[in-house]
Amino acid sequence: MIRRRAASLLLAVLVLTGTAGQAQAAGYRYWSFWERNGDRWTYANQGPSITRPSDGDVQGFRFAVSEDSGDATQPRGTATFTTICAKTPAQDGRKRVGLVIDFGTTPDAPSGETPPARRTACAVVADDATTAEALATVAKPLRYDTNALLCAIAGYPRTGCGEPVAAGKKPTATGTKDTNDSGPSVGLLAGAAAVAALGAAAVWQARRRRNA
Repeated sequence: MIRRRAASLLLAVLVLTGTAGQAQAAGYRYWSFWERNGDRWTYANQGPSITRPSDGDVQGFRFAVSEDSGDATQPRGTATFTTICAKTPAQDGRKRVGLVIDFGTTPDAPSGETPPARRTACAVVADDATTAEALATVAKPLRYDTNALLCAIAGYPRTGCGEPVAAGKKPTATGTKDTNDSGPSVGLLAGAAAVAALGAAAVWQARRRRNA
């Protein structure tokens, strides 16, 4: 009985280990979308084609290899709305949106491409315009896939759209957010701890039966 339980527990560990390995198997090369709140960037909870910024907002885009939104690399720099739109006066019936466009680093770039320099722009658009519409006024050409995923800003990159990147080829994140993939994931450690607890309970129950 104890051997069968031990074998089952070992299988559970292998399943947990395999699942965690698959979860970390790849990142994705894509444009992430951010909003500036005070002196910090926060990952946008809506896409640029839905978000409708207000006059005075600052929003950013960063091209990088990331696993998910929690791993995404932020736009670099600390440009404020006052800095970005300093030379753009307010207009009645229009709004000004500060945009930070960070094309990323060479390690994040697709093979054969060189990322352009990071830039900022002050977009002047209608009051009801979305971020995507604001971006289109200052960084054409934009490229989208059939699912409306933003694939390229100002023509960069030339090809590709959210393609997976093997874990061994994933570049080290560069920017205001650092990542560390050298150790096991929290989920894996928690799962292993749970399995170990179940194993200890099984052994205790077996000993208790023998001593009864």
